[in-house]
Amino acid sequence: SVFSSRPVNMKPEQQQQLMCDDHEEEKINIYCVSCETPTCSMCKVFGRHKDCDVAPLGSVYMRQKTELSDGIAILVASNDNIQAAISQLEDICHTVEESGRRQREQLAAHFSGLVSVLEERKQELVGHISREQDGKLKHLRGLIRRHSDHQEAAVTLVESGIQTMEEQHMAVFIQSASVLLEKMAVTARASNVERPELGFESMSHFSIDTDHLTEMLHNMDFCSGVGDEEDSEDVGEESEPDFGCRY
Repeated sequence: SVFSSRPVNMKPEQQQQLMCDDHEEEKINIYCVSCETPTCSMCKVFGRHKDCDVAPLGSVYMRQKTELSDGIAILVASNDNIQAAISQLEDICHTVEESGRRQREQLAAHFSGLVSVLEERKQELVGHISREQDGKLKHLRGLIRRHSDHQEAAVTLVESGIQTMEEQHMAVFIQSASVLLEKMAVTARASNVERPELGFESMSHFSIDTDHLTEMLHNMDFCSGVGDEEDSEDVGEESEPDFGCRY
């Protein structure tokens, strides 16, 4: 038998009666459960469905209509749940974006702080080097001035000595030579050249070892668990991650 579908919202008595293809004068009035198709009574008694299980068409109609209505309700409820899940996931996406933005800003602030500390410390250490360098240069230039003054005095004495050697009057020569000899003796006694101690010029003691700090910076990572509780509870005050706690 061939079954043409009709709107399910019509009552059975309002539906146009379908006629059986095998028994043209018989109305479709039963449902073959075995073949899952509507049929007529004659098909059950004499026809192809005589060995099948059948049920009243109206009861099957009402049962399937109820099942279909329940199925629709279940799908509608399921779609509502899916839509709620989609909305929740979209909210979570927004939260993830905002949380990522906040953490990037905090990370940038931490690194800016590290850069500031490094720059400040660098200036302090550079200052130590500059002060000692200035002190050493001041000492060396003082020595240079003293030796230059001594050298100039010696040159002056030498020039005076040469001039005195040309003096023809013995009395005048003796008188001038005596004064020069005394000055030469004083100058000779003060002629010991003072030099800085061995290694004075070296500034190598200002060397610095940053290998362990470099390794720490390379291994700097996020602390697991920090900030998770605050994010999950949507706490307004943001926690600051503790960088460098895992090496």
